[in-house]
Amino acid sequence: MKKLWIGIVRLFGWKFDLPPADDWKRLHHCVIIEAPHTSIYDFLLGGACVWKLGLNGRFFIKKEFFVFPLRHFLRWSGAVSIDRGNSSNHMVDTAVKALAENNDMTFIITPEGTRKQVKRFKRGFYEIATQAGVPIALSYVNYKTRHMGIGPVIEPSGDFDADMMRILDFYTNVSPRNEKGWDINLLKKTYSKEK
Repeated sequence: MKKLWIGIVRLFGWKFDLPPADDWKRLHHCVIIEAPHTSIYDFLLGGACVWKLGLNGRFFIKKEFFVFPLRHFLRWSGAVSIDRGNSSNHMVDTAVKALAENNDMTFIITPEGTRKQVKRFKRGFYEIATQAGVPIALSYVNYKTRHMGIGPVIEPSGDFDADMMRILDFYTNVSPRNEKGWDINLLKKTYSKEK
C-alpha cells in the first residue's frame, strides 16, 4: 500500500528531493519537522516522502481521531495517540523514551502545532531532539514547485532562538498550500535578536 501511495503522488506530478546518502543513516534515528503545515494534504504528501525513504516514522495525532475504522489505519501508518487538550500529556517524555528504546525510529513533528498561522513554533520538537540526543531533519512540501523532501540535518546547539533562525532560513522559499496560514517573516521576527 505504501508503494501504491508513492506511485499515486508521483502520478499527480510530485517529485521527491532525497537527501545525500551520508544523511540517510541519520534519518533513521532523528526528529523530522514538517513545515509549513497549513493543510491536511501536508500530512498525506509528507507520509509519501517518509515511506519513500523507508523510515520507521512515528507521529502524534489527537486521540479524537482514533475511532473505528480509522484507528487501524493510523496505527499502521505510525500514529501515536495524544491528548491535545491536556497540557500534561507527556508528549516529549513519550517521544524521548521511544527514541531511547529504538535506534531505528523517527518522530515526525509539525512544529506549528496547528494549520492556522502562528508567530512561533512550539518547542516540543526541539526538546525531544535535545533530550534524546538525536538530530533534527528539516522536511518540506513545496506546492509551488511540486517538490517534497528532506533538507538539512542539524544538531541542536542549545541556543533555541539561533537554531530557529537557521531552520526558518531554510523554509524561506518553501511555498505552502494555504498562503494565509504561513508568514515566514512573522516567524523570523519572533526569534530575531534584533526584534
